[in-house]
Amino acid sequence: MERVGLASTPCRRWKGATVGAPTVRLRRLAAELRQLRKFAELTREQVNEQTGINVVTLYRIETARVRPQARTLTSLLDVYRVAEPKRTELRTLLKQSATRGWLHTFASDLPERYASYIEFESEAREVLNYECLFIPGLLQTERYARAAISGGDPELTREEVESRVDARMQRQGALTKEEPLKLWGIVDEAAVRRVVGGPEVMREQLDYLLTVTELPTVQFQVLPFDAGAHPGMTGSFVVMGFAEVVGPDIVYIDSQAGDLFLEEEADIARYNLTFTHLRAGALSPSASASLIAAATKDLDSR
Repeated sequence: MERVGLASTPCRRWKGATVGAPTVRLRRLAAELRQLRKFAELTREQVNEQTGINVVTLYRIETARVRPQARTLTSLLDVYRVAEPKRTELRTLLKQSATRGWLHTFASDLPERYASYIEFESEAREVLNYECLFIPGLLQTERYARAAISGGDPELTREEVESRVDARMQRQGALTKEEPLKLWGIVDEAAVRRVVGGPEVMREQLDYLLTVTELPTVQFQVLPFDAGAHPGMTGSFVVMGFAEVVGPDIVYIDSQAGDLFLEEEADIARYNLTFTHLRAGALSPSASASLIAAATKDLDSR
């Protein structure tokens, strides 16, 4: 077990910028540095011995409490043996870490495309997820996820599809871990009625949905067609809430242009209000379960 305390070995003075509420980019940089150190199988004390960076300072860097200087980041990347293009990516994160809001674009595979979202989700205390077309990823079956991912992007290779499916299945462990993630999901009825992957796959998905939403930390509602126009018609979104010590809430929007992270108070307030309106207009959890059961029977009649 690693200690978070003053290093016993001498170390040089370190200067860094103490931050208020950390931005999503600074939090992402901190998460990357934590993972790189663990991948290198080094304790903070060992990093201190090799770089002279104080153990407490390293802890504060890894928890986004301070913004490291460029030369400090370089020292860490050297000791972690980080090569290009990752070095440039992390240097860019540092340069932009004081700026709020983030459109994260990548042309590469899943580990880069969704790494930021997955990291934030793993640290979140609660998630508000509205989906207008799909069942939320945290509630998908493997076969539904595979059909949704491959159908949503026909240009993906089989390996890329499987990589995304595996990541989605692993994420679902957040719902059953020791301190489970609290999830409140709302979907348009279209997400329940659209037959993704064929009747058999969709029936399995709806049956699973009825089971997983019985978890005490999962709430699930459906916005019926007869609700008419509603605020969620502009698109899907996720609001991730964190413990105060971790940082402020984040709004996430998945778009064709890339992953959009919003963190301004006005944006958080607007999306929370939108979710409140959606929750008020949706069926109750029990009535939503009845609608899902009815949709399953409709599939049986096909």
